Amino acid sequence: MQESFQFEILNKPPETRAPDNPWPQWPKVYRLDYGQEEAAALFGRDPRTYSVMTRSFVGNNEGEVRAVRTVEINWSKDANESFRPHELARTEREWPAQMVLLALGFEGPETEGLINQLGLDLDKRGNVATDENKMTNVPEIFAAGDMARGQSLVVWAIADGRQAARGADKFLMGQTRRR
Repeated sequence: MQESFQFEILNKPPETRAPDNPWPQWPKVYRLDYGQEEAAALFGRDPRTYSVMTRSFVGNNEGEVRAVRTVEINWSKDANESFRPHELARTEREWPAQMVLLALGFEGPETEGLINQLGLDLDKRGNVATDENKMTNVPEIFAAGDMARGQSLVVWAIADGRQAARGADKFLMGQTRRR
């Protein structure tokens, strides 16, 4: 569920609930908040653009940003059942810009380096696979939080860390009194 929601928000949501989004789930439908309504009234349209990927930033002679180059994309699953963006031909566009603010999402753990060096298994979503004690396929190696769960809330990372501590305690001591 989390994986499909993560990518559905990149496309413009439907005007009404889709059949796979029944009540009591949160309605994943197109809506404008007050700031977007204000921009739409001022500029004549919703200011958001969907399914685009930044290719590069364009600077002026002083090294200041003057534009952002983008391309439209669609999403499809690869051989590992992970969603990947695919650029649509002839959809490049340059957007004038005076400032760029980056909002970066978590795309999974970096597998080059330690994960590959240790030979850790990954789950179907590309996160480090763990058992019920948060131990990986390599004995004595534990993983928790975003590394094992994927992008999530910090409270889940804390809970996962506590669960990993319990698992490590049980592994080292043969039992655990940690809750």
